Amino acid sequence: MLESSPFAKQMIQRTVEDEMQQSYIDYAMSVITGRALPDARDGLKPVHRRILYAMRDLGNDWNKPYKKSARVVGDVIGKYHPHGDSAVYEAMVRMAQNFSMSQMLIDGQGNFGSVDGDSPAAMRYTEVRLSRISMKMLEDLDKETVQFVPNYDESLTEPSVLPAAFPNLLVNGSEGIAVGMATRIPPHNLMEIINACLLLIDAPDASQEDLLNIVQGPDFPTHGLIIGRGGIRAAYLTGNGRVVMRARAEIETAKSKVTIAVVELPYQVNKAKLIETIAGLVKEKKIEGISDIRDESDKSGMRIAIELRREAVAEVVLNNLFKQTVMQTNFSVNMVAIVNGAPKTVTLREALEIFVKHREDVVTRRTQYLLSKAQDRGHILEGLMVALDNLDVMITLIRGAASSTEARAAILERLWGNQAVGELLVRAGRPVSAIGQHYHLTESQAQAILDLRLHRLTGLERDKIVTEFEGILATIADMEDILGCHQRLMQVIREELSAFKAEYGVPRRSEIVFDSEDGFEDEDLIPDDPLVITLTRAGYIKAQDLGEFKSQGRGGRGKQAAAIRDGDFVESLMTTSKHARLLFFTTTGRVHVRKGYQIPEGNRTARGRAIPNVLPIDTNERVTTVLAIHSSEMDNQSILMVTANGTTKRVAVNTFANVRNLGTRAITLEEGDQLVSVLPTNGASQALLITHLGKAIRFEEGGVREMGKTAVGVRAIRLAPGDLVVAGLIVQETDKVLSVSEDGFGKVTQAANYRLTARGAQGVVASKRPLAGAVVVAGEDDILLLSAKGVMVRMPVESIRETGRAAKGVRLMRLDNGDRIMSVERVPAEKEPQKEMEQEAVQDAAETRNSEQAV
Repeated sequence: MLESSPFAKQMIQRTVEDEMQQSYIDYAMSVITGRALPDARDGLKPVHRRILYAMRDLGNDWNKPYKKSARVVGDVIGKYHPHGDSAVYEAMVRMAQNFSMSQMLIDGQGNFGSVDGDSPAAMRYTEVRLSRISMKMLEDLDKETVQFVPNYDESLTEPSVLPAAFPNLLVNGSEGIAVGMATRIPPHNLMEIINACLLLIDAPDASQEDLLNIVQGPDFPTHGLIIGRGGIRAAYLTGNGRVVMRARAEIETAKSKVTIAVVELPYQVNKAKLIETIAGLVKEKKIEGISDIRDESDKSGMRIAIELRREAVAEVVLNNLFKQTVMQTNFSVNMVAIVNGAPKTVTLREALEIFVKHREDVVTRRTQYLLSKAQDRGHILEGLMVALDNLDVMITLIRGAASSTEARAAILERLWGNQAVGELLVRAGRPVSAIGQHYHLTESQAQAILDLRLHRLTGLERDKIVTEFEGILATIADMEDILGCHQRLMQVIREELSAFKAEYGVPRRSEIVFDSEDGFEDEDLIPDDPLVITLTRAGYIKAQDLGEFKSQGRGGRGKQAAAIRDGDFVESLMTTSKHARLLFFTTTGRVHVRKGYQIPEGNRTARGRAIPNVLPIDTNERVTTVLAIHSSEMDNQSILMVTANGTTKRVAVNTFANVRNLGTRAITLEEGDQLVSVLPTNGASQALLITHLGKAIRFEEGGVREMGKTAVGVRAIRLAPGDLVVAGLIVQETDKVLSVSEDGFGKVTQAANYRLTARGAQGVVASKRPLAGAVVVAGEDDILLLSAKGVMVRMPVESIRETGRAAKGVRLMRLDNGDRIMSVERVPAEKEPQKEMEQEAVQDAAETRNSEQAV
C-alpha cells in the first residue's frame, strides 16, 4: 500500500469553471492595476513610476551627468519590475520623446527614435537622466508623503504613487491595453490644466461649462489642427469622445509652381509612412494632380513638399489628402484610470478633482512630517536654552559627575529655571511645560546638552540658538495653522501650482478651428472667391479668377481667355464662385454635381482640362449647360430647362440635392435635341426664349408644371425649319434684355417689348440677324463676349444704348475673318472685386489729401 503524501493535507473540491473564472479574474486585475492602466493621481503606470524612482535612487538627477540606459533598465528590472528589459526600455524611450510627451519626464542623450518611425538605438548606446519637471514628480518623496509598499520579492520598498506636483495624467496623457479594457488619454496644455485645478480650488462647485471654457481641448506635442469641439466636449463630459486631428498645410506659389507644404502632422502619425501612402495613391491614380513629393524636414522643423501639376487645384488635392490619408485622423478618447485600486472611466472634472485631492493628502502628510521634525528640533533647542540659562550650574554639575551616565542622571533629577525659555514661549503663544517656574529636562534634551560643544557657549553661538528656536516656534505655529485650517491648506496648494505654472507653462501648440456649431466641411478651408468658368466645344474646362478680366470700352479687341486648338471653340461661359454647386447637364439628359473649387484652375492662355477627367461621362456624351446654385437656394427654387428644339420642363432644385458621383437623369431628350438653358426660378416669373433666326417668345413660366427627373417636358415655342433656341431667360416686364448677333452687334431692349403670349406660339421678331445669345442685364453690369476662336471681351452694359426689338444695334466686338460670337455672359456688378478695390483706393487717396491739407 502506498503511503500518503506529506503534502496536500487538505483537499478542496472546486469545479473547473470556478477555478478558471477566479484565475482569469486574478490575472485580469493584475494586468489592469499592475501594468496597463495609469493611476489617476500621478498619471503613471507602474513601469514608469518604477523607472523614475530607480533613477532617483541612482542619483540620476537633471543637473548631474547622464547614465547609460542599460544601467537604469538593469536597476529597474532587478529591484522593482521583474519583466522583460525591452518593455522597460520602450517605456523609458517614450518618456524621452518630445513628439510623444507634452512634458518630457526623461532627458535623453542619443537616438531615441523619430516621427518617421525610426527605432531608438540600443540601450547600451543611449544615456538618460531625470528631467527638471520629473524632479517635481518625485519631490517630497522622502517626507512620508505617500505610502511605500514592498517590491516583488519584499527585499525593498517602492512608492505606491508619486507625490506629483502637477496633473500628469492630463498633461502627458496615457495609452494602454489591459484585459477587457483600454485607456487612451490625450496630452493637454499644462497651463490650461493647472488653471482648471485653480478654479476647482477657488470654486469647488464650478460648473462643467466653466471648466470647458478653461480647458479648450487636447494639446498635442506635434502641434497640428483640431477640428471642432463636439468630440472634445463628449470626452470631457463622459470620458469617451473622438477628437478630429488634421495636419497643418500651406499652399505656396512660386514661379508658376504650386506646392502644398505640410509643416505639422497629427499626433502619432508616422511621417515616412504618410509619404509612402501618398506616393502609392498617386501611382494608383486615386489622387490626381501631384507631380512630386519630397521630405524637406531638418533641424529647423518639419516640411513635406508636395508639388502639383499646373492644371491641378490645390484645395481639391489637399482635401483629397485629408480624406484618403492620415493627414486627417481621429484620436479616440477613452479616459480610463485606476481610482481607489479599481479601473474607472473618469470625466475631466473627476480627473481634476482626484489630482487636487491627491495634492491635499500629499501636502497634509508633508506638513505633518515637517511639523514632527520641527517639534523634535524645538524640543532639543528648548533644552539647550535651559542649559544656557543655567550655564554655571550646568557646568559645575557636569564637572562633578564621575561619568556621562551620572551627569545625565543628575541633569534629569534637577529642576531648572525657565526664565529665557518661558519668555520666548509666552511671546510665541506656546504652552509652557513647567512645574511652577522650573523645568524637568527629558533624556533627549539631557543628551543634547552633554553633546554640546564648548564653542556653542560663545555669545554669537548662543544668539544663533535663540534665533533658531524662535524660527522653529514660528514654523510650528504655521504648520499647525495649515493642518487646522482647510482654507489655508488649499491656499498652499494653490500657491505651489501657480508657481509651477509660471516656471513650466508653455503656450498652446495645437490650434482648435471651426466649432462643431459651424457645421465644418472641407470647403470651409477655401475662400468663396468669384470665378469665371469656360467650357469648350471639344470638352475642355477650366476656372479663372474673375479679377483677371478688367472692364474695357465698347468696340475693344478683348483679351485672350483660352488657348483654342484648330476645330475647337469656347461654347460656354459662366461667372460663379468656389462654393457654388455646379450642375453639369449633358447631351444625354444627365446631370453631374461638383463644387466650384473642384474645377481645375488655369491661366488665361491655358486650354483647360478634359471633362472626362473631371466628370465620369461617356465618350458619346458632352456637357451642354452648366448651372451654378448656392446651397441657400436649394430649398425654395426650381429650375426651368429649355432645349434647342423648343421643349421646356420645370424641376424642383432639391431634386438634385443628393446626386451620386456618377450623376443622375435630369430630362429625357428626344433624338437630336439638346439642352440650351437651365434657369433657376421661383415659378412666378416669365420665360423668354430667343432663337437663332431672330424669333422670341415670352410666356408665364407658371404654365409649366413641375415634373420628375425622367419627364420629357412640354412645347415652349413652335420653331421654323432649321431654327433652334439659343437662349432661355427668366424675366420681369421691367427687365432689360441684351441680345447679341453672331457678327458682333448687340442691343438692349425692354422685356415688355416682347409680347406676352401663351407657350407653344411662334413668337415675335427679335432681330433680323442670326443671334448668338441673350442675357438679362442691369445698368451697372458688365458683359463678357466669347468668340469661336477663344477671344473674350468685357465691357460695361451702360455703353450699349437701348433700342427697340427690331433695331440693328451697335457693334460690340470686332471679329477676325471666319470668327463669330459663340457665347454671351453677364457679370453682375456686385461680383466685380476690381471696381470695389478702385473705389477704396480713391477714398484712401482723398483721405490722405485731406490729412495733408489739415497739417
